[in-house]
Amino acid sequence: MATAIANQMIASAQQLSQSVDELSFAEPVAWVYNPLNYGWSAHEDYLVQCASNRKKYLFVGMNPGPFGMLQTAVPFGEVAVVRDWLGISEVKGSPQPTHPKRPILGFDCPRSEVSGRRLWGLFQDRFKTAKAFFKDHFVLNYCPLAFMEASGRNLTPDKLAANERKILGQLCQAHLQQVLEILRPKCLIGIGRFAFERCREAAGDKEIQLTQILHPSPASPAANRDWAGQAHNQLVQAGVWL
Repeated sequence: MATAIANQMIASAQQLSQSVDELSFAEPVAWVYNPLNYGWSAHEDYLVQCASNRKKYLFVGMNPGPFGMLQTAVPFGEVAVVRDWLGISEVKGSPQPTHPKRPILGFDCPRSEVSGRRLWGLFQDRFKTAKAFFKDHFVLNYCPLAFMEASGRNLTPDKLAANERKILGQLCQAHLQQVLEILRPKCLIGIGRFAFERCREAAGDKEIQLTQILHPSPASPAANRDWAGQAHNQLVQAGVWL
């Protein structure tokens, strides 16, 4: 049974999903996937199980990856981690239509999301059980949408046209600020520079600590040099972990 806090998180996520579904995007955006829509059953499970209480630390990423949240509807949702560590294992829908190079296979997806494997692997190594991690921590994506060019190439939100970024950003900021009111974290951790800047905007003059960790994307040369060790040290230096 969902707690009052989880129910507030569910309502906020549903509102965000409905709001961003009403947006339209010009070229080079050719395809837009919203896993909060077609993957709602799994995302709701994530909120019920993992956002049932207030948190001390909120990790915030940018937007869904093609082999992570797009497949599992969980932020940085590498299939094996979501299935085996979080105990979530069903995505009931798929966007219609789908790009032939970016099918939604859900938990049958054979590809591994490297960023998700690194991030959740760090948490697994540190806390061993999901219950121990989610006692004080939560992971959220700032933007729920994934954007693709006609070729299927991923397009991150920071590459959208300025007017599109502004409108989308207003909706995502409103959601993040709602989450801050619901979960009341004492520390916001931006996963990468983009997310850190969005966290700083959302925090405003609130008494919330802000910090940043290196994004785990394999596209970053720095992240391919012991990302877990670097991220761990950043969190220790920020006083998030001892």
